[in-house]
Amino acid sequence: MPVSYEDVVAAAGRIGGHVLRTPVLEVSPGRILKLEQLQHSGSFKVRGAFNRLLSAGELPDSGVIAASGGNHGLAVAHAARALGVRAEIFVPEVTSPVKVAGLRALGAEITQTGAIYSEAAEAAAKRAAETGALPVHAYDQPEVVAGQGTTGLELMAQTGGVDTVLVAVGGGGFAAGVAVGTGAAAGNGPRIVAVEPERIPTCHEALKAGRPVPVEVSGVAADALGASRLGELAYGILAGAGARSVLVTDDAIVAARRALWAEHRLVAEHAGATAYAALLSGAYEPAPGERVAVLVCGSNTDPATL
Repeated sequence: MPVSYEDVVAAAGRIGGHVLRTPVLEVSPGRILKLEQLQHSGSFKVRGAFNRLLSAGELPDSGVIAASGGNHGLAVAHAARALGVRAEIFVPEVTSPVKVAGLRALGAEITQTGAIYSEAAEAAAKRAAETGALPVHAYDQPEVVAGQGTTGLELMAQTGGVDTVLVAVGGGGFAAGVAVGTGAAAGNGPRIVAVEPERIPTCHEALKAGRPVPVEVSGVAADALGASRLGELAYGILAGAGARSVLVTDDAIVAARRALWAEHRLVAEHAGATAYAALLSGAYEPAPGERVAVLVCGSNTDPATL
């Protein structure tokens, strides 16, 4: 296992003073929302960013560098500012203006390039090789996955255990970390259900092919779930955990985002509402008595669009 439960526990101790213990909300019997959209920088991503930076020892004078659809960049910029180092963030053209403005407010140096995340990632890797800055991958680094896994540790402690966790997947680092942190990867935790937009089925296609494969990227959640293939670490962990993938339409994602606001006054971006869309649309149908946790994972959106 490239990331162990002990790695997640160590990450929790390392980042504890830098991240929030986000609340859970039981919206109906057996239906629990874990509110990671309330985390610093507006998403769970800050957990992995802090763990990567704090695990690296002395950080280079050239700082840190990351490619992102937006949320990972915000997380890295937040962690870098907290630790007093420079952050350089590469984002694709699809990144929302709200996220670009957030990066600027955090003092990051921003380069917007490429149509999709993978093109921005290539540019960031080239720049890191030139400058010696510490690369912080959005989802395919053990330290990042372990950091994201602290969400799973918290969820299990806060709920006393659930039967199923619904989690949105792009590159898969969050779902993989949660699988480890909840014990699912070791065979003694809840069922992990990867929820993906029909138009970006990275995990669905990887599980079908037996390896990560490229997919087309489009749709309402592309700025945050826009990886063109599942990460290698995520594939190994999720396949080993027996994770299931379900697909949801863009219309279902839009409806779930609206429902989070209208019914619970929770602000979520489209990617943040994707896991909830599986529950509301019937793409995932719980059995009678099944306790289901939904990870609401991001809130970096324009509130005027709610």
